[in-house]
Amino acid sequence: MAIQELKIDTLKSHHYNIIEELLSYADIKINGRHPYDIKVYHPEFFQRVLNEGSLGLGESYMDGWWECPRLDMLFERILASGLEERMPRHFSDIIYVLSNRLFNKQSRKRAWQVGKEHYDLGNDLFELMLDPYMQYSCGYWAKASTLEQAQSDKLHLICEKMQLRKNMRLLDIGCGWGGLARFAAEHYGVSVVGVTISAEQQLLAQQNCDGLPVDIRLQDYRDLNEQFDRIVSVGMFEHVGPKNYAAYFEVVARNLVDDGLFLLHSIGANKSDLNVDPWIDKYIFPNGCLPSVLQIANSSEQHFVMEDWHNFGADYDRALMAWLARFNASWPKLKQNYDGRFYRMFTYYLAACAGAFRARNIQLWQVLFSPKGVNGGIRVPR
Repeated sequence: MAIQELKIDTLKSHHYNIIEELLSYADIKINGRHPYDIKVYHPEFFQRVLNEGSLGLGESYMDGWWECPRLDMLFERILASGLEERMPRHFSDIIYVLSNRLFNKQSRKRAWQVGKEHYDLGNDLFELMLDPYMQYSCGYWAKASTLEQAQSDKLHLICEKMQLRKNMRLLDIGCGWGGLARFAAEHYGVSVVGVTISAEQQLLAQQNCDGLPVDIRLQDYRDLNEQFDRIVSVGMFEHVGPKNYAAYFEVVARNLVDDGLFLLHSIGANKSDLNVDPWIDKYIFPNGCLPSVLQIANSSEQHFVMEDWHNFGADYDRALMAWLARFNASWPKLKQNYDGRFYRMFTYYLAACAGAFRARNIQLWQVLFSPKGVNGGIRVPR
């Protein structure tokens, strides 16, 4: 990578002019002085982005072809201005959409891929980046000023919404590193079964929950066939996929007692379009797909009454920026196990997602369900 950006005269081309015009809709300049402007180091950057779309933009950043002081602000402006809708849809992007329509990318066999490729990256990375409860999902910042408090408040909010009581049996689908299981067992006196598809998560979750009535299993959620008083799923539904939504809610209904409660915590899309970002799909969350309000409603209505729907997606921006700050602060330790290309990939991922939530392009929902409706209703805490 060059020490400084290339001079404009060496960059100008037909492809340069197209990108320059597109960026102008978001008031972003090439080699400008604002923190959200892009600095270009490689003359083929413009053609690569036009030819390869989102994948080319992300991979060229990983390759050091361009830089931006505040990637989060860049993506906020891109998404808030609707710039992505003006970009020509590249063939590779279309292939990703079509593959989601035609194939079950979250089949039993493929479901384990995200565990191996993302959650098994290394517990050292996530332990340094996350809070003490290892929450890799949105914190609740209504009253919090620190990541630790936001995540603790989120766990408390979940447990209160589910009305957990001593000696209840709780199922945690996609239990991560066991933070919620540990919190619920310690503070509410419940026993917990947690399932994960990541061997690294299972190992650390078992250590974190040692001595508590918590059973952490390496298991596909579809194999569950037991009875639980409460069921919760945090940050896992994004990996289920539209072709499996009906089966997912059938599994939850099958495992929940008649007077039980189920809380779904998931990132959500504003539209039901199956438009999976190819860079995120390739490098961060293989086979993922964000659900829409309509998809959740259609898939759940056969089994549940929707008691409450809570959107605090704007809070995810603060969580992601806190993770990014911790990741950067921890890099001197982490770089012994990860290379510079990984650093650029991971910072790009965290900052881009922060910008997307800030632009309200994607959401974070907590949805509370009951099998038959709670007599008298539920006064759901906020």
